[in-house]
Amino acid sequence: MSGTVSWRPKAGEIPQQPGVYRFRDQNQRVLYVGKAKNLRSRLSNYFQPLRSLHERTRRMVLTAASVEWTVVGTEFEALSLEFTWIKEFDPPFNVQFKDDKSYPYLAITLGDDVPRVLVTRHKTMKGARYFGPYTKVWAIRETVDLMLKAFPMRSCSDATYKRAEQTGRPCLLGDIGKCAAPCVKRITKEDHKSIALDFASFMAGNDSRYITDVRKKMMAAAETQDYESAARYRDQLGALETALSKSAVVLAEDVDADVFGIAHDELAAAVQQFTVRGGRIRGVRSWVVDKELDLALGELVELVLQNAYEDELVPPRQIVVPELPEDVKELEVWLSGIRSGRDGNGKVGLRVAQRGDLAALAQTVETNAKNALMLYKTRRSGDFTARSQALADIQDALGMPDAPLRMECYDVSHLSGTNIVASMVVFEDGLPRKDQYRRFSIPESTDDTESIYQTLSRRLAYLDPTGSESDPEGTEAADPTTDDIVDPAAETRRQKFAYRPNLLIVDGGQPQVAAAKRALEDAGITDIHLCGIAKRLEEIWLPDSDYPVILPRNSDALFMIQRIRDEAHRFAITYQRQRRKKDVSSQLGEIPGLGPARVKELLRHFGSVTQLRTADQTAIAEVQGIGPTLAQTIYERLRQ
Repeated sequence: MSGTVSWRPKAGEIPQQPGVYRFRDQNQRVLYVGKAKNLRSRLSNYFQPLRSLHERTRRMVLTAASVEWTVVGTEFEALSLEFTWIKEFDPPFNVQFKDDKSYPYLAITLGDDVPRVLVTRHKTMKGARYFGPYTKVWAIRETVDLMLKAFPMRSCSDATYKRAEQTGRPCLLGDIGKCAAPCVKRITKEDHKSIALDFASFMAGNDSRYITDVRKKMMAAAETQDYESAARYRDQLGALETALSKSAVVLAEDVDADVFGIAHDELAAAVQQFTVRGGRIRGVRSWVVDKELDLALGELVELVLQNAYEDELVPPRQIVVPELPEDVKELEVWLSGIRSGRDGNGKVGLRVAQRGDLAALAQTVETNAKNALMLYKTRRSGDFTARSQALADIQDALGMPDAPLRMECYDVSHLSGTNIVASMVVFEDGLPRKDQYRRFSIPESTDDTESIYQTLSRRLAYLDPTGSESDPEGTEAADPTTDDIVDPAAETRRQKFAYRPNLLIVDGGQPQVAAAKRALEDAGITDIHLCGIAKRLEEIWLPDSDYPVILPRNSDALFMIQRIRDEAHRFAITYQRQRRKKDVSSQLGEIPGLGPARVKELLRHFGSVTQLRTADQTAIAEVQGIGPTLAQTIYERLRQ
């Protein structure tokens, strides 16, 4: 769009669900993390004309080179995930959660001879155990000060500790009981390290017993009207709860799991992995893979897990997948071996989340995978280089003298032989031309091959012998949602319909291709190429060929043929459903005493036309506004 950046994603690519988005520069550094109730609405604000943006926003957009997003289930999850990613990536354009330099951590230097507890903004100390990050430094410091009463370990600097050792006099914290003073041997180093381990265990386990104890003391002080002590306990309680609070909490605090979501089609699979540690989302990983073979979801799960844990990543005890593979036991043993080798203990279990918060999170991960696959396919089909390569590969595979710049694909749809319809979709230069889509009503047909023959015979009758469009200027664009588009009386539509294709594609194998070839021969046309695509194995069939053409599963050529086939199928199904609905509604509307309101009530009560057709007179009479006499009339009319 003029006036904004060239890498702006298309509006249709951005989901309208709540989520979190990240702007990245050309080096993949995260520049900004934000949340939105509606991702499409929020991101569109960044891609207005640059002159209308705030100076700082304009600078961020011009610095960025791409934007990516993650869909979540609720706005609360969006808030939590935004907070987590701001802490993780430290984006330069985020300021609302930042302190002076970076986020503070509580660290316990368990690798030291005499461990120390401190607040730090750097995670570089070897052997130290970190907790956090947190947003309020004062809350951590107050919590450490409070917890030193229960866990009196060293919190002084190395210089202060050495001075106390040399002089034999402890610092003030030792005198007031907030340090066990190992510097003057009031306690052995081994016992002091035990206190430090208890401190770390408390912080890791989020033990609520101490919080309960402080709350009881506060209530007791209030009952005795010692309001000064009660206020002090109240402040201590608030500081402790703040320090122990988790960000991005989605599950119980004792849950460690990796949750996988997979969306796939015949050619590609998009994988989303949410890493949950301590009940909160610690990271999100996503990738898209091309499929050489058509794999079931269970087989795909196995390959995804093998790929995910082949490096240094340690599998958690629980892995949530969309479907269990057949060899789930063996896969669990393999993952458990990896965990034991890298972490030292623990068995890994695979499961499918059925209900509760875990199932809700799994649904969120799957939604992200579906969006990732849609985005991948949209961008792949929109890439000019990929389209050009696909057209060249189709030309070579089918032995065409020229690239198929205009392709038409046909599909037939019906319900048990009734309401037979066909669709025609058009791709030019590898892109859909929806203004030239057509659909056909077929009054009578014996089978799908006969329907294909009728459809192509009607379409080929309107080809311009000169091979060109008669009058493209001022021609009214056909509406692909209207009925009976193929109409000899509609001259302007006929001119559009006359444009000559390079390649005809039918949905089906050898029988359908043979029927299409017969239609071409009867029309006396020899310069239009023909092929069919069989869905079962995605094979390309040519006329009079005993063997199919096999295109590579990850090729752009097969991707394009599949896309045009799927579009034809979608268009035919949509029209067929409209005809079915119109058909039953028109039948019911002809019954005396049955107006639109009662027709609507009948369809709402039974839920589908099939259920209405199989219902007896008694069941029909139970519908509001339908009496026994009218029910009998409806019953008889539907069986005529």
